[in-house]
Amino acid sequence: MRLPIVKYGNAILRTKGKRIEEVDERIRSLAADMLETMHAANGIGLAAQQVGAALQLTVLDVSQVEDRPSLMKLNGTDVDPASAMPLVLLNPRLLLDEETTSGNEGCLSFPDINADIDRAVSVEVEAETLEGETVRIEAA
Repeated sequence: MRLPIVKYGNAILRTKGKRIEEVDERIRSLAADMLETMHAANGIGLAAQQVGAALQLTVLDVSQVEDRPSLMKLNGTDVDPASAMPLVLLNPRLLLDEETTSGNEGCLSFPDINADIDRAVSVEVEAETLEGETVRIEAA
């Protein structure tokens, strides 16, 4: 089911998400709905806050991105980013590289606005999956 995307100005976008302690049908359904919503909006990432849920849950799918190629390791193994998508990440913990680069980006919560954004050149993420596994992702 497609969910309404929360727009800029809504306080939930600034709310820290609660840790997900148990993956139940509600969490599985929310993740599936978030993926459907993100794909329908031609997005590449969506946080739970963007659909009104203050949870540590995000979905990603960079398989169609062509203008900014990425390198990715999943649990220490090189993988093609497109083949690892989509990702559903629970309780993610980020470690950002200090070096940054600028690139044009948009945000589903800021419709019709794009800007050059500084982002870390590389990032490490440790998160849990819907199956309860811990994954480590390195991307550049």
